Amino acid sequence: MATHIRIEGVSKSFGMQQANRDVSLDIRAGRILALLGENGAGKSTLMSILAGTLAPDSGRILVDGQPLPPGNPAASLGAGIGMVHQHFLLMDQLRVSQNVCLGLPGAFWLSPRRMAALVRDVSSRFGLEVDPDARIAALSMGERQRVEILKLLARDCNALIFDEPTAVLTPGEAAILADALCGMVTQGKAVVFISHKLPEIMALAARAPVDVAVLRQGEVVARYDLTTDTPAEGELIRAMVGREVDLAQVERLAAAPHVLGEEVLVCRNLQVPGLQGVSLGVRKGEIVALAGVAGNGQKPLVEVLAGVQPPQGGEVRLLGQPWHAFYSGEEPGRGLVVIPEDRRGAATAGNLDLLDNYLLTTRRRYTRGGLIDRRQALDDLRQIIDDFNVRPPVPTTPGGRLSGGNLQKLVLGREFSREPGMVVAEQPAQGLDVGATEDVWRRLLAMRARAGVLLVTSDLTEALLLADRVLVLYAGRIMGEVRRGISSLETEEARGKIGRWMAGLD
Repeated sequence: MATHIRIEGVSKSFGMQQANRDVSLDIRAGRILALLGENGAGKSTLMSILAGTLAPDSGRILVDGQPLPPGNPAASLGAGIGMVHQHFLLMDQLRVSQNVCLGLPGAFWLSPRRMAALVRDVSSRFGLEVDPDARIAALSMGERQRVEILKLLARDCNALIFDEPTAVLTPGEAAILADALCGMVTQGKAVVFISHKLPEIMALAARAPVDVAVLRQGEVVARYDLTTDTPAEGELIRAMVGREVDLAQVERLAAAPHVLGEEVLVCRNLQVPGLQGVSLGVRKGEIVALAGVAGNGQKPLVEVLAGVQPPQGGEVRLLGQPWHAFYSGEEPGRGLVVIPEDRRGAATAGNLDLLDNYLLTTRRRYTRGGLIDRRQALDDLRQIIDDFNVRPPVPTTPGGRLSGGNLQKLVLGREFSREPGMVVAEQPAQGLDVGATEDVWRRLLAMRARAGVLLVTSDLTEALLLADRVLVLYAGRIMGEVRRGISSLETEEARGKIGRWMAGLD
């Protein structure tokens, strides 16, 4: 099993786009390699090559000095290399023990009792407690992630790759994961940790040996050994994005005085499957954050607000109109925009170019006599590309070729150009690097001057930084509210209270 992995001169391109360029890295047992970089820097591509799901154009991977067959997931897994993806690969209808043992050599002959005992043994060794008899469908996102990790540990993987592992976790679950990662390192395993959250990296470095590699435009531009080097957060950010990023200024913008206007959203005792009598309001001039771990009712709420499904009970008013009136007539939904969580599947079409993606929600503006004025639309799109710094700035580029951050900036530019009075932004910065995140946050704060914003997020830092009020949604109901300037969003007490609500406590 792998004790030392050497990525040597790896390059990978997709058509004209160079994802990795002559990358060389060492992954060592008993250490964490933190892989940093902005969206589109090539981190996930590089790790997919290591996991065997992609083959490099050039270069090689050595495991304890022996070449690893390229583009062969079974060979990578056999060498002890496993990857925990952002989107879990689990069978919801099966039990935890069955998922862990699925495909495990010799597991076909194990009884359910012995499979459960195996899971208990592995989970106790690494502090990843989960009921082996529970069905996956009944687990929280944090528990599902633990099952994914247990699948690799049960196969004696000695090198584990984590791609944005805390994106779907509560603060408490993130702390459990950090404990487990440090335990793995103590037991001699190598960990690769892809993250955009620098405080997470620094917190791990205080407890375990951490190497940092920064990728920019497919190349390694900086390396640090955090056991001896102490780079400032600003230095790491500059290495990642090639410029200064001032999140303190974003905080000052969020806290600046601003005028509240009329209510643009009112929900009273809203009832649909997945929601238990939700009541909330948003006024023009404010950002209201709806915090919570995914799967606690956010999806049905957004679907009601977006007009996908009608309320089955209670009252919903949008921009002063009852729900049914708002979504009837010649221009249903006018004045409301939704920034979906799924920017690749719901907000854009990967096979369409940027112009056609722009026209997905704006075509009515350019339609004359049944024809679309594509020339005018192209002029407006070029202005948005320039204003929002979308890269590559080529309107004929397929949407699927853009990184997550650039695709999100395109979606924001498109939707904000519609001059909304109400914005529903669902996980707007999820998976984005610090530079793209700063840009998205600034855009939302600027929109506050002319609209009300409902920010649906599982990122507690994002909620506390941007929002005037934070509501917590758990199991389809509102657990509580914290207001800026009254309950002091900035205090550790407030963070702890919101974290407990997100976990269903208090």
